[in-house]
Amino acid sequence: MINTDAFSKRLQKIIDYYGESASSFAEKVGVQRSTISHILSGRNKPSLDFVMKVLSHFPEVELYWLMNGKGVFPKEEKTETKIKETEKVEKVEEVEKKILPSKNEKAEMPPLPSSAISSISSSNKKIERIVIFYSDGSFQNFEN
Repeated sequence: MINTDAFSKRLQKIIDYYGESASSFAEKVGVQRSTISHILSGRNKPSLDFVMKVLSHFPEVELYWLMNGKGVFPKEEKTETKIKETEKVEKVEEVEKKILPSKNEKAEMPPLPSSAISSISSSNKKIERIVIFYSDGSFQNFEN
């Protein structure tokens, strides 16, 4: 049997964690506002359908924690996933260092072909920015 009072406290914790009101939480989950009210007051027990809707809309909620109070909320990511994410961030930073000038350096503009110079000089427009895209997916941004 589920402890209705303890369940309602855990449900309230979820609602508070996401900064929702009972009404907005009910709308997100796709249930009547009265359903949330009745569960929080202890009048009704949660249905399996209700529990599944909460779990599908809020992936940080663990089923075992919601039903029995054992486990953690919000759900912690697996260490392996955290390591992979850290590696991705480090790789992105490494690529950025290679292709983007540092904040203290000013990028030097490569020489323009003569055909580009003649078309630029014949107009009254002023160049504001030039972006060069390389075949390896990197780019350089030059601003005047």
